Amino acid sequence: MVTVRLVDVAVIPAEAAGCFVTMSVMDTDSYLEVLENNGTRVISSPECQDHYVLSSLAEVVERVMSFLPSKALLRAACVCRLWRDCAWRKLKARQKVAWMSSVGAADIDLGVHSLVHVVKEELEKVYIIPEMFLYFTDSESLNDHGAQSGAKKAKKKHGTETAASLEKLLPKDCNILGIATPGIVVTPGGSASNSPMEFEDGESGFALLFPKISGVKIQHFHLFKDFKSKVFDEKKLEEAGLKNNPDLRVVLIFEYNSWKPGGVRFLNQVLKPLNEKSIIIAGGHVDYLASFPPQEKARFSTDCVGVVGLALSGPQIQGATVLLDQDVCDEKSVDSAMQRLKAANIPEQNSVGLMFACVGRGEQHYKKKNVEADSFRKHFPSVPLFGFFGNGEIGCDRVVSGNFTLRECNGEKDNLLHQYTTVMTIIHFGHAK
Repeated sequence: MVTVRLVDVAVIPAEAAGCFVTMSVMDTDSYLEVLENNGTRVISSPECQDHYVLSSLAEVVERVMSFLPSKALLRAACVCRLWRDCAWRKLKARQKVAWMSSVGAADIDLGVHSLVHVVKEELEKVYIIPEMFLYFTDSESLNDHGAQSGAKKAKKKHGTETAASLEKLLPKDCNILGIATPGIVVTPGGSASNSPMEFEDGESGFALLFPKISGVKIQHFHLFKDFKSKVFDEKKLEEAGLKNNPDLRVVLIFEYNSWKPGGVRFLNQVLKPLNEKSIIIAGGHVDYLASFPPQEKARFSTDCVGVVGLALSGPQIQGATVLLDQDVCDEKSVDSAMQRLKAANIPEQNSVGLMFACVGRGEQHYKKKNVEADSFRKHFPSVPLFGFFGNGEIGCDRVVSGNFTLRECNGEKDNLLHQYTTVMTIIHFGHAK
């Protein structure tokens, strides 16, 4: 048995790892040879109170790599075959949804939304490789930037630059969907338990980063209204994973340009086949798309009426929604609604809260700031909350948890389209490291 000392590359603080373990690039091949001939024993520092007995070099490497964010892991994977295999095992095991948020304008105005600055910095620290990047920004601040020759030109210029900047920061095969809305609900960065904040105006934004999750399929969809036909082709729903999909659990759905002729009718045509008790449906009307996959640019124009969103499929996904209608007008009634959501018993680890509210609610409705977000935090102390203020809400009271679904006795379809309401949602993506 040979004792191996690893030196000169990375050090993990004792309070995080229980001991100091350092790794050397140039000594790796010789260590592999020792492993083959004699076996390896690694001894933790005698000064540490908590000792870790690691029986092989691979265990040492993976122990160190467990403290590295994804970009550092990808760089480490280039060192040798052992490090590559260890790095990919760690990345594959990381299946927790990540998030980023911006509050207020950036210190330096570079013509892009402040969310871009946050994403650029936080991507160096994130522990997953995102396959889907969903972000929301306030539309007002986009209008305030760019050229001075008109609001429409300014919005287009700033929105395009923001989208292009985010695309450059993300992996090439990462799907991106960006949406602009009148107001934003965010949990400030740093901790999921931070108090969420309702921004009915001012620059703010957030992004949800979805990694590859075992047993879960996250599919982006974008459906356009065909003004030449009054009949909606439901085959498009099947292509988007929204129909004949027994594993479908949650649909996050957003319509843009709903004020145009036929907009509401088109949304109803999309929602009608989806309105099943076994599916959580939540979303709302938004101002416009800020970013979407490149393959759709040929079909997209600012005059389009369309529906975008995510279809979340997989048996481990659980969710619940509650509708806060016009009668919910004070802190006590909001608290009662949150108790209904809490009673669904959706697991809170690796879960996200979503709040889709009417622009007429918030401080104007309650005569007090942050009422609904504060109530959510009270009942879900460790679940981050995100969302927006829009011009119409999509959702209803519904629970989908394992084999249990909340059903009404009369068998009637739920009313999914609302005004002057808030749809509060919690979605669980399965237990993850």
